[in-house]
Amino acid sequence: MDFAWLKHFLPRGLYGRAALILILPVVTIQLVVSVVFIQRHFERVTEQMTTSMLREIALVIERAETAETGAKAATRMAELAQALDLRLELPAPRPVPATDRREITDFTGLTVQSTLRAGLPGMIALDLTAGGRVQLWVATRHGPLYIGFPRIWVSAANPHQLLVLMVFVSVLMTLIAFLFLRNQLRPIQRLARAAEAFGKGQIAPYRPTGALEVRAAGKAFLEMRDRIERQTESRRLMLSGISHDLRTPLTRLRLGLSMLPEEPETEAEIAAMARDVTEMGKMIDAFLNVAREEAMAGEPEPVEICAFVAQVVEDAVRAGQPVQLVACPEAPVQTVLRPDALRRALENLIGNAVRYGTRAEVSVTVRPRSLRLLVEDDGPGIPAERREEAMRPFTRLDPARNQDRGQGVGLGLAIAADIARGHGGSLSLLEGKRLGGLAAELILPL
Repeated sequence: MDFAWLKHFLPRGLYGRAALILILPVVTIQLVVSVVFIQRHFERVTEQMTTSMLREIALVIERAETAETGAKAATRMAELAQALDLRLELPAPRPVPATDRREITDFTGLTVQSTLRAGLPGMIALDLTAGGRVQLWVATRHGPLYIGFPRIWVSAANPHQLLVLMVFVSVLMTLIAFLFLRNQLRPIQRLARAAEAFGKGQIAPYRPTGALEVRAAGKAFLEMRDRIERQTESRRLMLSGISHDLRTPLTRLRLGLSMLPEEPETEAEIAAMARDVTEMGKMIDAFLNVAREEAMAGEPEPVEICAFVAQVVEDAVRAGQPVQLVACPEAPVQTVLRPDALRRALENLIGNAVRYGTRAEVSVTVRPRSLRLLVEDDGPGIPAERREEAMRPFTRLDPARNQDRGQGVGLGLAIAADIARGHGGSLSLLEGKRLGGLAAELILPL
């Protein structure tokens, strides 16, 4: 039997599921106790009390039946009424009800009614609606006999008290359990927030607390975060060091090339070697820029995304790039990010778009839990099977893009993708729908 449809009604969070695990057994126990124990308990108590009262009623009827005349029967009823604290009237005042009366919600009244009917064959009617009293009419040879007595003589007083007590104690214990559960889940929530912040490139303060298992997970997270930070720092330092050290031999190569004699037979070879040295210089500059921006990334800060993207597009237009902002939410949207890093990513995407196309369009879309920044061009595009390859460092798909518009060193998309991952988002290349070229989709979490 498939119960997959139940998943749509279950809480998604750990706190909600733990609360459900706690509440469901309590509610089930309450229902079982209410239906099985309480019902049977009050039925038996009411039956015993009604049976005891039935003996006194039988005695009263027997005294009325054995009286020679109605007057003697009435005298005996008066004596018994005083002795038994009952209200007895013979003959009963008119009118006499023809049927029994009981409130719909009076569940113990069913037991009283059935017990009296079974023990009194001559019972005419029973009224349990007279404000806490039982009114009974019984047929005798001197006429109908009226018998009245308090309802508490045949039913347990305040039967709802047990229910109220049970509900109150259950609510109290559930509240205490909720408080305890919240204290136990709070360290997990703090760990989740620290991990989420680290995924966005932020270092949130975190100290392992809670149960032993949660502390162990927290310590493992801190160790992992430290290792990743050390590896990132080592990569940046190595990248910066290698790039800086390569400048010296490149400078010597440039100097050596400039001092070579200009002869017609070697001029073409010298020019080719100079172009290679120049390209290597661009690669080293790109290395240093990446290392420098990683070191100067700064702390995340709140940014109004539409104004930010509009400023980046405006700067690109001022620099002579054919790009425009075609869509942006009207309402202000605040998000936390590293402005310098995101600016670099957008500039790289816009630069790629206008390099391989004649124009580019930028759009911003707000999703329920994320932002979508789309940069689209009208260029030749990239085949779907090679789009992942295009985002690798130092990858240039020469046959796929127009090289007449210039070329970089193959780090633009890789840097943008790394910046997106540093914000907890992603970068993907899609087929453009508006311009028909390539679309770079940058997703950032809200």
